[in-house]
Amino acid sequence: MTSGSPTTTGPGAGRGRLVAARLLAAPGVLVGGTVVLLLFLLAFVGPYLTHWSYTDVDYASLRQPPSAQHWFGTGGLGQDVYAQTLRGLQKSLIIGLLVALLSTVLAGLVGACAGYFGGWTDRLLIFFVDLMLVFPGFLVITIISPRLRSAGWLAFVVLLAAFNWMITARVVRSMTISLKEREFVRAAEFMGVRPLQVIWRHILPNCASYLIVDATIAVGSAVMSETALSYFGFGVKAPDVSLGTLIADDTDTAPTYPWTFYFAAGLLVLFVLAVNLVGDGLRDALDPTSEAGRRPARSARRSARRVPAPRTDSPVPTVDKATA
Repeated sequence: MTSGSPTTTGPGAGRGRLVAARLLAAPGVLVGGTVVLLLFLLAFVGPYLTHWSYTDVDYASLRQPPSAQHWFGTGGLGQDVYAQTLRGLQKSLIIGLLVALLSTVLAGLVGACAGYFGGWTDRLLIFFVDLMLVFPGFLVITIISPRLRSAGWLAFVVLLAAFNWMITARVVRSMTISLKEREFVRAAEFMGVRPLQVIWRHILPNCASYLIVDATIAVGSAVMSETALSYFGFGVKAPDVSLGTLIADDTDTAPTYPWTFYFAAGLLVLFVLAVNLVGDGLRDALDPTSEAGRRPARSARRSARRVPAPRTDSPVPTVDKATA
């Protein structure tokens, strides 16, 4: 290829630039993403900034307000609220990410298989999905989780993920039914590509936009579910803590000792709002039919169509002073 030949770029690079432009044009994504990043840094780096651990007890400082020694104050037994809040935030974030990942993967596989294979496979999988939707997930988890206390918090993650994927699977199934009639899927089938490879290479990548947005929002909902279950004593067990256990333990003392309650509650609200902002922005950026997503593309095209005024090299006419 000669040096003067144009450089070709694939359609994926052009779509990537368009998505990046949409994300940069959405202030909610920038604000929400920055807040989420800062919260992750606070959760995983913040504990190293203090010598207190979430299990340490300072019996000389019981329910003391924030000070230089205890940045967020102390609890009823002398626990450092800063260390406990960051430990609770860390645990809630890990649970939320794992639940969102497991539920999204399960929903994608079940929905894609049901929509692609059809027939009895579709009927059996959708019957199972409908059966799972009938069960009250919150009630089932409250009944099963005490019996899995020895398995630790990973069993709690599996329980939350098991009741958080059915609606997404139905949406992926509908998308797959439409996608399997496309030319690229038909061509892969005629070339002898195996059905599972067709699903992995062609169906799921075309559902990735929806799955990414759904997984982002699922993180916030999983954190809220974990907090609610831990609040009622069915989530993370002592001596470990989460935002839900901290909020539950200090609800009664919140009016008198607000620092024991509002730091954990404030971080929870802040994280859920930030994740929802990121999810809304991703939906607008990845959805080509979104009006908000098309706005930066239209403005870019308008700016590209603007032609600068032609420059004239003619001299400025001068006035003869003698004639004047």
